[in-house]
Amino acid sequence: MREPNGSRCVVIVGSQWGDEGKGKIVDVLAEDVDVVARYQGGSNAGHTVHVGDAEFILHQIPSGILHPRRRCLLGNGVVFDPFQFFHELDALTARGIDAEGRVGVSGRAHLLLSYHKVLDRAAEARRG
Repeated sequence: MREPNGSRCVVIVGSQWGDEGKGKIVDVLAEDVDVVARYQGGSNAGHTVHVGDAEFILHQIPSGILHPRRRCLLGNGVVFDPFQFFHELDALTARGIDAEGRVGVSGRAHLLLSYHKVLDRAAEARRG
Protein backbone atom coordinates (compact mmCIF):
# COMPACT_ATOMS: atom_id res chain seq x y z
CA MET A 1 0.00 0.00 0.00
CA ARG A 2 1.42 3.36 -0.97
CA GLU A 3 1.32 6.22 1.47
CA PRO A 4 0.53 9.76 0.27
CA ASN A 5 4.24 10.69 0.29
CA GLY A 6 5.14 7.68 -1.92
CA SER A 7 6.63 5.56 0.84
CA ARG A 8 5.47 2.11 1.82
CA CYS A 9 6.09 -0.47 4.49
CA VAL A 10 6.74 -4.15 3.81
CA VAL A 11 6.35 -6.56 6.73
CA ILE A 12 7.53 -10.18 6.79
CA VAL A 13 5.82 -12.21 9.51
CA GLY A 14 6.49 -15.87 10.12
CA SER A 15 3.86 -18.31 11.24
CA GLN A 16 6.27 -20.93 12.55
CA TRP A 17 9.08 -21.00 15.09
CA GLY A 18 11.71 -20.85 12.38
CA ASP A 19 13.32 -22.54 9.42
CA GLU A 20 10.75 -21.05 7.10
CA GLY A 21 13.04 -18.80 5.10
CA LYS A 22 12.18 -15.37 6.51
CA GLY A 23 15.82 -14.24 6.43
CA LYS A 24 16.20 -15.17 2.79
CA ILE A 25 13.02 -13.32 1.84
CA VAL A 26 14.15 -10.27 3.82
CA ASP A 27 17.48 -10.37 2.00
CA VAL A 28 15.77 -10.35 -1.39
CA LEU A 29 13.39 -7.52 -0.43
CA ALA A 30 16.17 -5.49 1.24
CA GLU A 31 17.31 -4.28 -2.18
CA ASP A 32 14.25 -2.01 -2.36
CA VAL A 33 13.99 -0.64 1.19
CA ASP A 34 15.77 1.88 3.39
CA VAL A 35 15.39 0.14 6.76
CA VAL A 36 15.32 -3.52 7.81
CA ALA A 37 14.10 -4.10 11.37
CA ARG A 38 13.89 -7.20 13.54
CA TYR A 39 11.12 -6.89 16.07
CA GLN A 40 11.38 -10.20 17.96
CA GLY A 41 13.52 -13.28 18.40
CA GLY A 42 16.90 -13.99 19.89
CA SER A 43 20.45 -14.86 19.00
CA ASN A 44 19.54 -18.51 18.63
CA ALA A 45 17.61 -17.46 15.55
CA GLY A 46 19.65 -17.43 12.43
CA HIS A 47 19.73 -17.61 8.72
CA THR A 48 22.23 -18.26 5.99
CA VAL A 49 22.41 -15.90 3.05
CA HIS A 50 24.44 -16.48 -0.11
CA VAL A 51 25.81 -13.51 -2.03
CA GLY A 52 27.55 -14.85 -5.10
CA ASP A 53 29.94 -17.49 -3.78
CA ALA A 54 30.05 -15.96 -0.29
CA GLU A 55 28.00 -17.42 2.56
CA PHE A 56 26.93 -15.31 5.54
CA ILE A 57 25.42 -16.82 8.67
CA LEU A 58 23.58 -14.15 10.67
CA HIS A 59 21.95 -14.46 14.08
CA GLN A 60 21.37 -10.97 15.47
CA ILE A 61 21.97 -8.49 12.66
CA PRO A 62 19.31 -8.43 9.93
CA SER A 63 20.44 -9.65 6.50
CA GLY A 64 19.77 -6.18 5.13
CA ILE A 65 23.27 -5.31 6.37
CA LEU A 66 24.64 -7.08 3.29
CA HIS A 67 23.12 -4.33 1.13
CA PRO A 68 25.03 -1.03 1.17
CA ARG A 69 23.27 1.99 2.67
CA ARG A 70 20.54 -0.09 4.37
CA ARG A 71 19.86 0.74 8.00
CA CYS A 72 19.30 -2.32 10.22
CA LEU A 73 17.45 -2.09 13.52
CA LEU A 74 16.95 -4.48 16.43
CA GLY A 75 13.67 -3.56 18.12
CA ASN A 76 12.08 -3.80 21.54
CA GLY A 77 11.10 -7.48 21.27
CA VAL A 78 14.55 -8.77 20.31
CA VAL A 79 16.51 -10.79 22.87
CA PHE A 80 19.85 -9.01 22.47
CA ASP A 81 23.05 -10.92 23.22
CA PRO A 82 25.80 -8.26 23.16
CA PHE A 83 28.61 -10.83 22.96
CA GLN A 84 27.05 -12.58 19.95
CA PHE A 85 26.18 -9.22 18.38
CA PHE A 86 29.72 -7.83 18.52
CA HIS A 87 31.20 -11.15 17.40
CA GLU A 88 28.89 -11.04 14.38
CA LEU A 89 29.62 -7.37 13.71
CA ASP A 90 33.39 -8.01 13.84
CA ALA A 91 33.03 -10.99 11.48
CA LEU A 92 31.10 -8.86 8.97
CA THR A 93 33.71 -6.10 9.18
CA ALA A 94 36.50 -8.64 8.62
CA ARG A 95 34.72 -9.72 5.44
CA GLY A 96 34.47 -6.17 4.11
CA ILE A 97 30.88 -5.35 5.11
CA ASP A 98 30.77 -1.75 6.34
CA ALA A 99 28.16 -1.58 9.11
CA GLU A 100 29.41 1.70 10.59
CA GLY A 101 26.39 3.84 11.53
CA ARG A 102 23.94 1.40 9.93
CA VAL A 103 22.98 -0.76 12.91
CA GLY A 104 20.77 0.41 15.76
CA VAL A 105 19.59 -1.40 18.89
CA SER A 106 16.52 -0.35 20.85
CA GLY A 107 17.21 0.64 24.44
CA ARG A 108 14.21 -1.53 25.27
CA ALA A 109 15.52 -4.72 23.67
CA HIS A 110 15.75 -7.63 26.11
CA LEU A 111 19.36 -7.94 27.25
CA LEU A 112 20.78 -11.46 27.46
CA LEU A 113 23.84 -11.78 29.69
CA SER A 114 26.20 -14.64 30.53
CA TYR A 115 24.44 -15.52 33.77
CA HIS A 116 21.17 -16.01 31.86
CA LYS A 117 22.88 -18.74 29.83
CA VAL A 118 24.27 -20.38 32.97
CA LEU A 119 20.81 -20.39 34.57
CA ASP A 120 19.27 -21.82 31.39
CA ARG A 121 21.84 -24.65 31.22
CA ALA A 122 21.27 -25.45 34.93
CA ALA A 123 17.48 -25.58 34.41
CA GLU A 124 17.92 -27.89 31.39
CA ALA A 125 20.30 -30.17 33.32
CA ARG A 126 17.87 -30.37 36.22
CA ARG A 127 15.13 -31.61 33.85
CA GLY A 128 17.40 -34.46 32.72
